[in-house]
Amino acid sequence: MQISDLPYPDPGVPDARSGPRFLFWLGRNQLRGQLRSLAWGLLHFASVAGLPYGVGYAVQAVVDGSGSRLAAAGGLIVLLGAGIALGDTMLHRTAVTNWITAAARVQQLLARKAAALGSALTRRVAAGEVVAVSTGDVEKIGWFVEAQSRFLAAAVTVVLATVGLVVYQPALGVVVAIGMPVLALAVLPLLPRATRRADRQREKAGRATELASDTVAGLRVLRGIGGEELFLDRYRRASQEVREAAVHSARMWALISAVQVLLPGLLLIAVVWYGVHLAREGRIAVGDLVTVYSAIMTLAYPLRHFEEIAQAYSFSRPSAQRAARVLALDRGTRAGEGGAREAAGVPTGDLYDPATGLLAPSGLLTAVVCGDPDAAGRLADRLGGHAPMDDDGPAQPSVLLGGVALDELSLEEARTAVLVQDKDPVLLSGTLAELFDVPASGAVGPREALAAAECGDVLDALSQACVDEDPMRARVTERGRSLSGGQRQRLALARSLVTDPEVLVLDEPTSAVDSHTEARIARGLRTLRRGRTTVVFTSSPLLLDRADRVVFVREGRVAAAGEHRKLVRGEPLYRAVVTRETGEEALVRPAVQGPEEDSDIDIEETA
Repeated sequence: MQISDLPYPDPGVPDARSGPRFLFWLGRNQLRGQLRSLAWGLLHFASVAGLPYGVGYAVQAVVDGSGSRLAAAGGLIVLLGAGIALGDTMLHRTAVTNWITAAARVQQLLARKAAALGSALTRRVAAGEVVAVSTGDVEKIGWFVEAQSRFLAAAVTVVLATVGLVVYQPALGVVVAIGMPVLALAVLPLLPRATRRADRQREKAGRATELASDTVAGLRVLRGIGGEELFLDRYRRASQEVREAAVHSARMWALISAVQVLLPGLLLIAVVWYGVHLAREGRIAVGDLVTVYSAIMTLAYPLRHFEEIAQAYSFSRPSAQRAARVLALDRGTRAGEGGAREAAGVPTGDLYDPATGLLAPSGLLTAVVCGDPDAAGRLADRLGGHAPMDDDGPAQPSVLLGGVALDELSLEEARTAVLVQDKDPVLLSGTLAELFDVPASGAVGPREALAAAECGDVLDALSQACVDEDPMRARVTERGRSLSGGQRQRLALARSLVTDPEVLVLDEPTSAVDSHTEARIARGLRTLRRGRTTVVFTSSPLLLDRADRVVFVREGRVAAAGEHRKLVRGEPLYRAVVTRETGEEALVRPAVQGPEEDSDIDIEETA
């Protein structure tokens, strides 16, 4: 795989059982690139390690006064220099390719997982952690994958050069052979502490990123309540903790680097001292001493890769662990296997949740009242096929559509069958026509959906900034920042209506609009979705009064079901949630006001 071939047609199925397993899987899937990098690395390091032999041969030729051997030594040095230059250039090229392609594979896997989980991702993983994994962690993972082949080439070179010294000059080669393992393994006792400090730094940096992400997401609210300074102070403290952890980690790595410099120096001193003693006794030639001396000097270069691979692993392991944790998330299929059922088209029929007892009859508008917004969001996710998971699989039984478990559908079938609009839907930048360019049945056009969602004022606002008379060519800014909260909400609702799914689940679709607009949206939604199954999570009387059926969910189970007005009269707890009454007021009210008085109340008009 070359950089020009990116993105991958299929990034593969990762081994997300642990961080080390994920790193091994990445390296194994780039075997061809790793082998190329290894080959060029061997050429480069072998040329570097062979250079001392050429220098020593040249020195001995000068001592012996042999011009032919000096010329041969010069030719050897030129050849080794060419090998160093070519090997270094191609090693850098292949290493960077391995780094970028590994990072791209991880990013594609994360993007695919985010698309599969949808809005459930940020409910199961902190937004800051997702940002950290998809940015800094991806680079660190790519660094370790790329460093593997260079480390292996350096290790092979060190072994071969050491063996060569033993064969070339046994008296000094034995000293080098004893010293090299000590140099390579001397830092191992320091690595656990360095790894712990690196992990602590990554943990604190991840928390700081999460805090910054949450602060930016809630900036408008913070400004409204004057909380900017409070959160800024929290971020300052978190940033200082990251700085202190980074300093502690850097001190340990500085110690490791010092050891990597000190020990080769001590070995060099020992070899030179012993070599000079042997040269005085006439047991070795001057050229041999120069060769061994130069070999130790050059072997310090590949030895540095031992430190680099340790550092790369220490930094990438927690990053890979976080990436594996995200990639291991599943939308709720049994044993993580979506699409186990033989494809037989998108199922139709009643939508039923065995865990809560919630039933949404086919073709009807069902309103669900939970009282707890978080519980409503989790239940909406379940209805979309995103069941909460535990270690052994789904924590609760799957939702059924027409008697078919959504867990048994492939992701494409499940999303075609059931569309869930989150409480805070996102609008991407682009023209209005591009916003509505979504998978759809074709039965509902954008203009019909815009009319049903009461987007007339939204079109007017967008048209003012558009030179074209066609409002569908008006541009929507990123996340619709130029629009109000209610306008963004209505555009998102219109986009969901255009898709025209078999089952549409809406979580508080009108929470940011006024009551008059909400009443018109309720009429438009009921008309446009006639004959289609629609589930609306809301506590608004205007929407509840338009629903064919209302379901009251309390403490995770269906507590009551029926028409809105009957539930208001007969269920005190339901009335308390819908009318915002206290429990005592809800219990007293039936004794004061009878059904006859309440039956003529038009909720839409009073609103």
